[in-house]
Amino acid sequence: MTNKLLLDLGERAAWTGAQAALGLVVVELADVPVWWAAPVALALSSAKGWVAGRLGRKGTASTLPATADPASHPRGV
Repeated sequence: MTNKLLLDLGERAAWTGAQAALGLVVVELADVPVWWAAPVALALSSAKGWVAGRLGRKGTASTLPATADPASHPRGV
């Protein structure tokens, strides 16, 4: 595996874990059934992608720097 792929994999895994954890925290604080954690995490994921798409590089929802993001450099380039 290349370093860029490992960084991309790590970024995705870290954001997924953070969104799931925040979803659980929100439902715990709101004292609602735990199954609500999934829709909350989905909303957080969508919000993160929207914000990253506006603040980061256009056309990607990645928060990696352009030099480390595999989506910024097509294969073979």
